Amino acid sequence: MRVSAVPPHPAAVEERAAGAAGLDGRRGPAVHPGGRHRAHLQPLLRVQAPLQHGQRGAAEPRAGGQGVPQRVRHRRGHPDRQPPLLPGHQHRGPEAAPDARGLQQPPSCWAVLSQDRVAIVLLAVGQDLYLLDSTSCSMVTPPGMSPSAGAYLQMAVSFNHRCLALFTDTGYIWMGLASLKEKLCEFHCSIRSPPKQMVWCMRPRSRQRAVVVAWERQLLVAGSSSECIQFVLDEDSHLVPELDGVRLLSRSSHEFLQEIPEASQEIFRIASMAPGALLLEAQKEYEKESQKADEYLREIKDQKLLPEAVSQCIEAAGHEHEPDTQKALLRAASFGKCFLDKFPPESFVRMCQDLRVLNAIRDYQIGIPLTFTQYKRLTIEVLLDRLVLRRLYPLAIRMCEYLRLSEIQGVSRILAHWACYKVQQKDKSDEEVAQAINHKLGDTPGISYSEIAARAYDCGRTELAIKLLEYEPRSGEQVPLLLKMKRSKLALSKAIESGDTDLVYTVVLHLKNELNRGTFFMTLQNQPVALSLYRQFCKHQERATLKDLYNQDDSHQELGSFHVHASYSEKRIEGRVGALQNALDEFYKAKNEFAAKATEEQVKLLRLQRHLQEDLDRPYLDLSLHDTVSNLILDGHHKRAEQLYREFKIPDKRYWWLKISALANRGDWEEMERFSKSKKSPIGYLPFVEIAVKHHNRYEAKKYAPRVPPEQRVRAFVLVGDLDQAADAAIEHKNEAEMSFVLSKCSASTDAAVAEKLNRARAQLLKK
Repeated sequence: MRVSAVPPHPAAVEERAAGAAGLDGRRGPAVHPGGRHRAHLQPLLRVQAPLQHGQRGAAEPRAGGQGVPQRVRHRRGHPDRQPPLLPGHQHRGPEAAPDARGLQQPPSCWAVLSQDRVAIVLLAVGQDLYLLDSTSCSMVTPPGMSPSAGAYLQMAVSFNHRCLALFTDTGYIWMGLASLKEKLCEFHCSIRSPPKQMVWCMRPRSRQRAVVVAWERQLLVAGSSSECIQFVLDEDSHLVPELDGVRLLSRSSHEFLQEIPEASQEIFRIASMAPGALLLEAQKEYEKESQKADEYLREIKDQKLLPEAVSQCIEAAGHEHEPDTQKALLRAASFGKCFLDKFPPESFVRMCQDLRVLNAIRDYQIGIPLTFTQYKRLTIEVLLDRLVLRRLYPLAIRMCEYLRLSEIQGVSRILAHWACYKVQQKDKSDEEVAQAINHKLGDTPGISYSEIAARAYDCGRTELAIKLLEYEPRSGEQVPLLLKMKRSKLALSKAIESGDTDLVYTVVLHLKNELNRGTFFMTLQNQPVALSLYRQFCKHQERATLKDLYNQDDSHQELGSFHVHASYSEKRIEGRVGALQNALDEFYKAKNEFAAKATEEQVKLLRLQRHLQEDLDRPYLDLSLHDTVSNLILDGHHKRAEQLYREFKIPDKRYWWLKISALANRGDWEEMERFSKSKKSPIGYLPFVEIAVKHHNRYEAKKYAPRVPPEQRVRAFVLVGDLDQAADAAIEHKNEAEMSFVLSKCSASTDAAVAEKLNRARAQLLKK
């Protein structure tokens, strides 16, 4: 394992290297393996001095071992220390605690495990382990646990909740899966006192697993090897397990212990012949203008491992904290890329960008010492959110511009956060703050002035919120906030300006609930558009309110129409007549003579229909005048139909059409004949022929055909099927069109004589 550090300030240098070379802020010869010639270094190192941001210091190996942990120190000079990363999980609500009343003494230690998305508790009492879930409590025994292990003093669950470690009073450490189904390894420690803390130190996708145990001033790292690594702590520290290592926090330092990534091991291992290590040496020799550069390069190319060497250098650069080492590895990768034809540049470019971002946030003035693994898991979006919450807006914006993030995801979002912070500053006037925000934000895509205005309103700066809303181009975002600020009239004006009827309805209904009835109506009087829309709403939803609106406006015409509409919802005839009478009065007030006369006749018709229904015991109510007359004729009440005809002054032509249609439907052909002879028909006699033919009675139709006027006689005879007389009439009129019409109706087998007569007449007509 190894350590990387970011101190509070470059000037704070403290040399405590025991057995290591002196430091001047740079890496000494006994630090992290930087070349094949450093054969005296152990893979487990501890940093002893504060460093420049991203640099490593000298280390003192305490004990040998496999597992390569590394410890990084960060001097705590910035008050805003990076919080530890937490594993992604969903928060579960409180669950019922199991019944554990059978235990005879308090537990010595316990931990929460997760199995199949269910939280369970592992409890230790002396030498016994109990597994508790929401329903039961059962005793368990870890597989491979030594019988002489002793009582349990401490237990730890790994960051990913997959591994479990147990520490007993005999110094025995058991490591296995959290499911308690498999043992991974064990370690016998010489220290038997209860540890202050015990945590796992792991790296994603790595097979190396180690447990870090801390006492008051001593740290022990144990893994699958029979040996361990021990460190002496200068002061009391607290261990925080993370995704790829363990943070050690004390009053004056911030250190990070982690396993050395595989790429770094391959390159910096003693006497390493890995392609990445050879490429790094080749680049260094090239800078010295040495022929060894060509030898190293040929050795890599002969093995066809140059692409792998470049990838190793790029990957290792990401895990380094010292900028000089990062640059050396990236220079080596760039050097190797020159000898490749089709190596994709994306990984190299992306690593350069990521390292620039990481070096910026690791600076002591920023104080976010993320590792490369944590940064990739965190994502740039979350990192930007952390910078914004710390009000590091310039750095966040520069990162967005450097990484070329979209404005909506990057700069716009950050500027919006800045503006929300700006409105909280009360040392400047509302006008100055509004102008400053608008000058900075302008029309940047993705900016919502309404959200900024909402923050200003929450801070008690209502006038500033209103000024900011003036810059909001979307009325749909302005109106809800104005309503929240009790600026309903201004909200109504904005809604009307937007042309969005739904938005206007929202404000109008809000005003209705907020204001008393009189004030509400007076407010609408000053906004004709809103008043018109509210009337439309009331027509479908609140008819009673609509009447009040018309009364307040003295709109007699609308009131008359309202009473007419209301009359048809009345079930009793007296109520309907009363509503129509009210409508009649309103129409007279509105000086609408036509509407008043029509309403008056409707009242008269309703009364007559009621009498007819009572006298004849037939349904006449709610029929139109025409239907009433037609039904009376169908029922044989000709005198009553004549009475309606005279009282309501039905036009003669309309009445004659109504009567002959009703008589034909009734089949009263005698009455139709008498009616046709009562006086001269105002509609002529062709309708008599057409109606009789329509009811398949050509016999009756022939009675009226001779009475049809000469200009319609040909059509009448054709309708009754008398083609001979139709031909005579056409020849008499000397009308070629009528002759052709009759000819089209003739059949060659039955009407040959008629056709011959018509053809002769047409020939004579054409000769003339």
